[in-house]
Amino acid sequence: MQAFVDQDTCIGCGLCVGIEPSVFRMNEDERAEGYAATTDETKENVAQAIDMCPVSAIEEREA
Repeated sequence: MQAFVDQDTCIGCGLCVGIEPSVFRMNEDERAEGYAATTDETKENVAQAIDMCPVSAIEEREA
């Protein structure tokens, strides 16, 4: 699975990056992006980031 951040919805708060920096990072537009696949080690934190995103901009998709 891969985390996908909707760039039109993301407000750049960085919450997801703080929760799981091995999956999320901030891009040059100051918005979050998913850059690595979700693993067994990161799946709980990715799920937490999805749940906590204040604008519901994150979803998981098949890689």
